[in-house]
Amino acid sequence: MRIITGSARGCRLKTPKGADVTRPTADRVKESLFNILGQMVVGRKVLDIFAGTGNLGLEALSRGAESALFVDKATAKLITENLQLTRLQEKGKVCSSDVFAELSRQAAGKAEFSLIFCDPPYHKGLWQQALKHIDASESLMAENGILVVEHGAEENEIPELSRLQLVHNRRYGHTTQISFFQWRSFVEAEEEEA
Repeated sequence: MRIITGSARGCRLKTPKGADVTRPTADRVKESLFNILGQMVVGRKVLDIFAGTGNLGLEALSRGAESALFVDKATAKLITENLQLTRLQEKGKVCSSDVFAELSRQAAGKAEFSLIFCDPPYHKGLWQQALKHIDASESLMAENGILVVEHGAEENEIPELSRLQLVHNRRYGHTTQISFFQWRSFVEAEEEEA
């Protein structure tokens, strides 16, 4: 697993021993994801939850994101090492805590992120739980924010959401799909301007 482009291009990331700890995003999926995002990454404040190796947040930093907060209780030490390997440690902060507890802390502190990556283990309902948590928050995601969720190809049940709206979905083979969400009010305002 490597950083595809930007300031840390070609840097190989450390991965955990044992497949049970994390399931890194495949390079071809990551490349497609960042091709879709394009220049929208530049200058964004990133939140990478269920961060694993830090792969997605690190790629965003390498491509010009302003900062990134990585949240993963099981792999915090590994993410810190990958931040150092990529020489992006000045722009990244790692939290070794439960994702939902950290989301509540960030929301209470009025933190606002303009790009959120959510890549939990598949088939455990964690991405749906995270969606509902973010949907209910008044401050976690910026008005023009983008929430990117990586989930299993057969996990199609989106929970009932009051403010978030699915704007794009892409399937990769038999195992993975990526869904993009934005605030409903932002999407409607964009449509009115078009």
